[in-house]
Amino acid sequence: MGKISNQELIQKISSRFADRVFAFSEPTGLLTFETSKEEIIEVLTFLKNDLDFNFLTDITGIHYPEQELPIGVIYHLHSFRQNVRVRIKVFLEEQQPTIPTAFNLWRGADWMERETYDFFGVQFEGHPDLRRILNMDDMVAFPMRKEFPLEDPNRVDKKDFFFGR
Repeated sequence: MGKISNQELIQKISSRFADRVFAFSEPTGLLTFETSKEEIIEVLTFLKNDLDFNFLTDITGIHYPEQELPIGVIYHLHSFRQNVRVRIKVFLEEQQPTIPTAFNLWRGADWMERETYDFFGVQFEGHPDLRRILNMDDMVAFPMRKEFPLEDPNRVDKKDFFFGR
């Protein structure tokens, strides 16, 4: 089976979901679109079962504190038979970000969702073992959120006069 074009994918996805998927783009040729947390499992199921995106490459998070919905969950899918990849973005509220788990579609989502929870605080509803995977269990912050200044303003070793300026 040959490679399916991004335009064909957009047409198939749009005809199935209409305005429930939006913001289609193709940065560096990778088809990217957004959906809501209410639709994500249906979209992922359609991509897996009907369009043959049989491999979940990655689930990760992003944090844009200036946006209305600042926490994002990003899914990367790959169809080996059609030799094409897609990226799906879902943006969530900052307080108590929750989204359904993809564990029932791909067992490999287990650790990816745990890592996203660990670093961004996203709660995956229905996940069988959602707990920290890399950070300490008693940690209360989520280190990949942009909630803290990048540098301590009280550090004296970063002053310009130490560098001849």
